[in-house]
Amino acid sequence: MNFNIYLDDQLGAELTEAAKVNKKSRNALIRDAVALWLKTHKNSQWPDDVLAFEGIPDFPAFEAQRDDLGSPKDDPFA
Repeated sequence: MNFNIYLDDQLGAELTEAAKVNKKSRNALIRDAVALWLKTHKNSQWPDDVLAFEGIPDFPAFEAQRDDLGSPKDDPFA
């Protein structure tokens, strides 16, 4: 997959220098940086605010909406 990124002159020059020092292409350094960022920023669970959510007291329960549903047809394509 290909992406275009735009860097200011200073950052571009630093990237070029880092690529020379590490004997890697700029693309390889960017790929490594993105992979590391994704690895370190991956959420393995819901945020605490979501886990602590207890609902809205005066809001009807989800299941209450099912009372108005009819029975399913034997053949849904009929």
